[in-house]
Amino acid sequence: MSTSNITSSNTTSAMTGQGRVVILGAGESGVGAAKLAQAKGFEVFVSDYGVIADKYKAALEKLGVPFESEKHSEELILSATEVIKSPGIPPTAPIVKKLVAKGIPVISEIEFAKRYTAAKTICITGSNGKSTTSLLTYHILKNAGLNVGLAGNIGQSFAAQVATDQYDYYVLEISSFMLDDMFEFKADIAVLLNITPDHLDRYDYKLENYAASKMRIIQNQTANDVFIYCADDEESLKAMAIAKPLAKTYPFSIVKPVETGAYLEETTIHILTEPTNQLTMSISDLALQGKHNVYNSMASGIVAKVLELRNESIRESMGNFKNIEHRLEHVAKISGIDFINDSKATNVNSTWYALESMTSDVVLIMGGVDKGNDYSMLKDLVRSKVKAIVCLGKDNKRIHDAFEEDVEVIVNTFSADEAAQIAFHLAKRGDTVLLSPACASFDLFKNYEDRGNQFKAAVREL
Repeated sequence: MSTSNITSSNTTSAMTGQGRVVILGAGESGVGAAKLAQAKGFEVFVSDYGVIADKYKAALEKLGVPFESEKHSEELILSATEVIKSPGIPPTAPIVKKLVAKGIPVISEIEFAKRYTAAKTICITGSNGKSTTSLLTYHILKNAGLNVGLAGNIGQSFAAQVATDQYDYYVLEISSFMLDDMFEFKADIAVLLNITPDHLDRYDYKLENYAASKMRIIQNQTANDVFIYCADDEESLKAMAIAKPLAKTYPFSIVKPVETGAYLEETTIHILTEPTNQLTMSISDLALQGKHNVYNSMASGIVAKVLELRNESIRESMGNFKNIEHRLEHVAKISGIDFINDSKATNVNSTWYALESMTSDVVLIMGGVDKGNDYSMLKDLVRSKVKAIVCLGKDNKRIHDAFEEDVEVIVNTFSADEAAQIAFHLAKRGDTVLLSPACASFDLFKNYEDRGNQFKAAVREL
């Protein structure tokens, strides 16, 4: 039976009559928001319906911010003047519904933090590639000598950084869940990489609702701001036709030239924000390989050109960037078999990108919590590249149904150890064992990082 507690240090939050801020969720964003709200003189209370991790509990105790764990006390929450909600809490949560019914504003940490910084924001969203593109953009800007922070769906909390640092720029990875709770926020430079079905359970299983959420990245932008988008992505173009961006737009494409933006001509990328100032670079010199990463590199390159960074500096950074953990991460080569950890691929489109970049026969490890996945887009790639599928999840029926006619071998496993061992036996010299699940991880693992780490540990035991 779970226990609940309310904890308060002897130190009380500074009161300046600005009101009472309640924060729902005591993870990275919630604790960061508490830090900033306290620094700005609000009365602060943090409530988490789950168990608060020890490091966040210690941080709140150090701040002297009262908090509760494993429950939501309505009398303490519904007395708020404003609520900052963790992106993971759905709008259908009972406490959120009660807040909305009472007319209490519910916002995101990103919305709250932006009020207290004059820094320029480069905001990157998309169903796939946003972590890689955010990290690459940050890498380019930092290497060029800009005073830049990295936050949002990645790294340290935006609010915590605003409370303690004085950056001139922030690169923010923004999820649709964050965008749903952003209202007055404005991105100085907004990037939309793509729109493919993801998290549809939060959007009434309607792609148009999810697309509308993604387009909130351009809300409040004016003609003085910048919007960068993929001209090859049909859903993005559809959503743009409805949202009608006011900002200066820069498209990127690998299939057709563009006047300003970025495009691919044979094996050369052209990036230009004006016809007379162009950066060119061979795709073979990019640190990130694969078609999807050409798109990611183009988007980052346009940001860099908009900020008028030197071509030499941009080229150098795009050539020496190291990709993030759990995204097409090479783990080991054992008996001539490559093992790749792509645990961050939690949707079908991410797995499509991973398979598309493979140049050898693949033993594919996939499965987990199916978010209403449509596997049909994978069928051609599975037929041409995948020799066996190793399912890693509690319920693998939909994967069997989707691919039983496309591959000869589909095996069920229920741990990372078992999946790695069976995949190793199914592969031969020259093959690749690819963990690219296309599903969330919560049936067997804490999160996709835990899944990836367990897989890497299992590979190293082979």
